[in-house]
Amino acid sequence: MDTGTHIAMGVALGGLATIDPAVSQDPALFNAVMAGTIIGSHAPDFDTVFKFKNNASYIRFHRGFSHSIPMIFFWGLAISAIIYALSPQILFWHLLGWTTLAVSLHVLVDIFNAYGTQALRPFSKKWIALGIINTFDPYIFFLHLGGILAWMAGADPAYIWLTIYLVIALYYIKRFLDKREIVREIKSHFPDANHIATSPTVKQNEWRLAFDTADYFYVGVVLHGHIQIIDLFANTALPDSNLMKVAKQDDNISAFLDFSPLYRWEIDELGPYTEVRLIDLRYRYDGHYPFVAVAHPNGEGKIFNSYTGWVFSEHKLQTKLHIGDSII
Repeated sequence: MDTGTHIAMGVALGGLATIDPAVSQDPALFNAVMAGTIIGSHAPDFDTVFKFKNNASYIRFHRGFSHSIPMIFFWGLAISAIIYALSPQILFWHLLGWTTLAVSLHVLVDIFNAYGTQALRPFSKKWIALGIINTFDPYIFFLHLGGILAWMAGADPAYIWLTIYLVIALYYIKRFLDKREIVREIKSHFPDANHIATSPTVKQNEWRLAFDTADYFYVGVVLHGHIQIIDLFANTALPDSNLMKVAKQDDNISAFLDFSPLYRWEIDELGPYTEVRLIDLRYRYDGHYPFVAVAHPNGEGKIFNSYTGWVFSEHKLQTKLHIGDSII
């Protein structure tokens, strides 16, 4: 989910914690729990600091180990310990329980969007991306906003948040059933379809999708239950060439390959250099595929230029690659 929704969930859990008599009867513990749930609801995304290093590190580590099973307990314990050190008179185990719940909910809801997480680490590095909830879902966000406003107006927080989370749970079930029907429809027309990636939009009846078969990649949309294929690409494996072996050793290319299950590739001779480009097919936007990895290997088996990330125009990509400045 987006940062705003995660923080709103932290506030909601702080209010929901008032069902715990120890929290509702102790203002100091309530304040500590509220701080713990707000920080805990955002803590797994502290891995955003890798963005300051480079995009390859960010793609490789964001929603990776920071969202793993051991880190759920680490974040809960670390945040609670810091808060407890500032307020040693409160009941630590109640603080720890609610803070850890906030961290767990963060990891859980991230599983449901198209980006996903590596939530099963250390047992598996597989990305889990169910693709049934948009990264920013206005219904979920505004339900939280309405709950916060009702709480500020004097409504009972426990009643508010129990009601809202029941509605949200039903909403998740509805979205799950919508995706199941989409997958069933795809399978009926393409029995060998594999790696079916769905991504709901902010509109309830509009989804983006991408999937592959043995021969082709398909990219399309689902409008009111009807599947429309927009783009079709040949499904060919990466060539087993020295050029590609060199490219795959580059951090940007390898990070992309670790992350993306649905991509096509291009190799182009562009005058003084060769370009290897990988294009993620899950994120079609306005007729463009903005998530790419590009590398420029030279004749000596070295990469002199590479980039991975989101680019929405060819001009911007060339700027990031510094074409003309690094050619050897």
